[in-house]
This record gives sequence, structure tokens and C-alpha cells, in this order.
Amino acid sequence: MNDAAARPAETFAEAEDALLSRWPETRLEPSLDRIEAFVELLGDPHRAFGSIHLTGTNGKTSTSRMIDGLLRSLDLRTGRFTSPHVQRMSERISIDGEQLSDEAFVQAFNDVAPYTHLVDADQPHPLSFFETVVGMAYAAFADAPVEVAVVEVGMGGSWDATNVIDAGVAVITPIAVDHVQYLGPTPEAIAREKAGIIKAGATAVIAQQSPEVTAVLLERAAEVGATVAREGLEFGVVDRVPAVGGQAVTLQGLRGRYDELFLPLYGAHQAQNAVLALAAVEAFVGGTEPLGDDVVRGAFAEFTSPGRLEVVRRSPTIVLDAAHNPAGAEATAAALEDSFRFDPLVGVIGVMGDKDADGLLAVFEPHLSHVVVTQNSTARAMPVDRLAAAAEEIFGEDRVTVVPRLADAIDVAAGLAEEPGNDSLSSGAVLVTGSVVTVGEARVLLGGVK
Repeated sequence: MNDAAARPAETFAEAEDALLSRWPETRLEPSLDRIEAFVELLGDPHRAFGSIHLTGTNGKTSTSRMIDGLLRSLDLRTGRFTSPHVQRMSERISIDGEQLSDEAFVQAFNDVAPYTHLVDADQPHPLSFFETVVGMAYAAFADAPVEVAVVEVGMGGSWDATNVIDAGVAVITPIAVDHVQYLGPTPEAIAREKAGIIKAGATAVIAQQSPEVTAVLLERAAEVGATVAREGLEFGVVDRVPAVGGQAVTLQGLRGRYDELFLPLYGAHQAQNAVLALAAVEAFVGGTEPLGDDVVRGAFAEFTSPGRLEVVRRSPTIVLDAAHNPAGAEATAAALEDSFRFDPLVGVIGVMGDKDADGLLAVFEPHLSHVVVTQNSTARAMPVDRLAAAAEEIFGEDRVTVVPRLADAIDVAAGLAEEPGNDSLSSGAVLVTGSVVTVGEARVLLGGVK
């Protein structure tokens, strides 16, 4: 960390540099001591609003965005904290559905900067990047002020810096194996860490899980006296049909059934995210009456999830998806089969060095005619030669092209996709995937800035 980390910033770049000078998100020391000291100095802003807290392995950001949209459709003022960002750091903090402007982000940083060095001086370890941004978010939400914050964990649950909130609703998206070096080698071990966001008296809204994971989550809920709502029992997807631009879904919520809602997102996993969001909002609002049908229908029609099966270009079609582990890849592959008819489908894949590249590649292999392996610009990216060796083992050398620069890799893949397929009714496409960072960089290259 350098001295800039505690000084006021004049520009977005200065604030970003100061934050990045702190411990990175990949360096963890399991303790809430620093964040608790930080928010206390800030006047406990996290106690100024209600909150819905989300954890899980996949689907958190999409579900967070849906919850935010539903709450705003009920005329509630919202804050949303998500991570990681796709393109810009300011995406992590949103108020009323809009990410902070550069000026507002700088102001949020400057509001907390004077207190960061006080925590640094008083604790065995300095505040991390993530802890500082969490403090910024909570302070910005209290200052707005928002009525409810939708908060996604960074990693895990119990020791995640976001977990200083006492959320009335805890949402658990599907849990699979990821971040094993930090969270544990099995779904059950990971579930124990993630279950820490379930607080006394809260409602736990739980996606369908393996029996072993479910047992861990139910044990935690019983231990703290939380109410449980489980997908497939108390709520769930009744029906879904692929449609132009997304899908039509019928959902059973906690308080009513909502028929034939248009969801402009692709895949069964997004329908699952949608019903989780619906149940979470019903639990937060309380009562026994269903949410207004027109309100829900209008909110669903506006849902977006950048970088999640997002079509950013045509001729050929280029789809961005931030799947970065085998479970995420399975959901993406199923959605591609469900909603699109691409032939050939060429993958551009760049992953982080600590991810299960073999597992991700194996999931995609039956669905991709060819794969162009590459790497994003970060130091954490898996070297392209290492990823190429794994890809060649799974796809065979004839189906793998190695292109180190992402921009060039997309161009090469687009050329391959434009070669005629076997089906005259199909058209070729490119899928850019493997990492949120890879997708974010591709989104900038392809003009998908929003």
C-alpha cells in the first residue's frame, strides 16, 4: 500500500489507484475486525437501512440486479453492492439502479479516506481493497439515503467484509466448488462458510442444492432461528418456454403465482435466479398478499445482466458470458442449447490462473466446434500456453488455436464462425467466456459499454 491510499482523490483514476494500492481481493485474512472498526469510525452506516444479503457460487450478480429492479418497482429506494465489476470499478456501487458516476465514486472514496489510515494504524493488517469499497458502499447508501441495500458477498460468507450487516433476508444461490484454496475442497465445506450470512430471525431463501449442502444450510438456519424458504418446496419455477429475446416464465412465489412473465434473459438458470429474486423480495416486504402482477411483469421485462449470455454484436453473433467455473459453464452450455442455434459455435476462452480450467473446458467441449485460447491483461490470468495445453488435451490439437491477445483472438474466432456450418438454417457465432475480467475486456473492445 502507498500513501495515496489514505489521501483524498481529485479524479476517478486517483481513487482507483488508491484503492488498488491496498491488499487485493485475492489476499485474505479471515477476520471482521478491520471492517467492524472501519464502519464504527464511519458512524455505523450499515445500520441505517434494511438489507438483503446474497451468497452462493454462481448467479449472485444476476439475482442481485433482479432483486434491485423488483424493489424499485415497489417504489423503494435501493442501493446495490456487487463484485467483481465487469468494466469499471464504479459498477460495484449502485443507487436506484444506476452505478455511481465518476464524480460520485470519487466523493464516496473521499468521504471514507480520512478514516482508512486510522484503521490501518490500529490493526495488525491494513484495510484491503475490498473492505474499503464495502465501507464506501455502506456510507454512500446511508448518505443517499436508501431504504434497502442489496448486497452480494465478495467470497464466502462468514468472514466476508459485507457480513457486518444484519440482513433480514439471506439469499443462497446454488453452491458448487470454487475458490477451494479459501473456502474448502467440498460443497459442504463451502456451504458452512457461506451459511454465515444467515442471521438470527432472518429469512433464508435457498436455491435448489445438493442434499449435503441443504443439510448444512438447514442446520445453520435452525441454529440461529431463521425461517427457511426453499426452491422446489415453498417457491419455484412452474414453467418456462424459450422466446425471442429471452423466455416466458411462470413462477410460484411465497405469496402468489405469476403467470407468463417475459424475462429478457436466456437459460433455465436465469429463470431460477428470477424466482429467487421474487421470493427474496416477497420475504423482505412481508405480508400475505402477492406483489402486484403489473408491477412484477413490468420489473421482469426490464431485467438486464451485462456479461451474462449477452449478445453484443451480429454478423457474426458474438455472445459474452462470464462463466468461470464448471458449474457456471454447465448453465451457460445448457442455455446455449436451449435458446440458440449456432453452427459453428467458436469459443474464445481466457481464465484466471486459480480456476479449474480443465473442468470448464470439458463442459464446453461438446458445444464448441473450435476454441481460441487467449488471456486477459491481468497478472492473475492463466498463461496462454498453459491453457492451450489443457485445451489440446480435451479438444484435440485440430480444434484449438492459440492467440495471446484477446482482441486478436476475437477477430480470429469471428473468421472461423463465418465459415459455413452443416445446417443451412444455422449461423455461426462466437462465445467469449472463462472469466469476468475476460468478458469485461471483450465488452470494451466490442463497444458494449453501458
